[in-house]
Amino acid sequence: MKPTRASTLVSVAIVAVVAGFALDAALASRQAPTLILSAPLGLTLAFIGIALVVMALPIRRQVRGRAERRVDPHYATRVVLLAKASSICGTLFGALALGLVVYLLTRSVVPSLGSTLPNAVAVGGGIVLTVCALAAERMCVVPPDDDDHDDPRGGTAVH
Repeated sequence: MKPTRASTLVSVAIVAVVAGFALDAALASRQAPTLILSAPLGLTLAFIGIALVVMALPIRRQVRGRAERRVDPHYATRVVLLAKASSICGTLFGALALGLVVYLLTRSVVPSLGSTLPNAVAVGGGIVLTVCALAAERMCVVPPDDDDHDDPRGGTAVH
């Protein structure tokens, strides 16, 4: 399995920022209230990222040769897949919330803290989730074998 590419995350972020901005603009043009995400969303995203790193620690110990017990390959597969999906979801949620914040801050009237702070917390939670997911994915990288000359960087725990 290939690591998550930066171009994938950047393209998801660009689309999500534009979508968040356009969604709030469309709501405001219809004189509907703008979208305000809840603050627990950002905290939950950050918690998921931290839990993902904790889940990847046994795999990291196994890769480094310091594990007391062998890690189940199915567990390693699930962690790598969860890390890959979480990096994309963290980028999506964080960038969507960033689009909402940008729309609020570009208005001529200064928005209240109650409308921008929850969205800003969601941006932070998305960033934490993305960074933790990428770190967890990198923690699951297996070093290359001596006879494997194709990829000098190694591969993930799942081939």
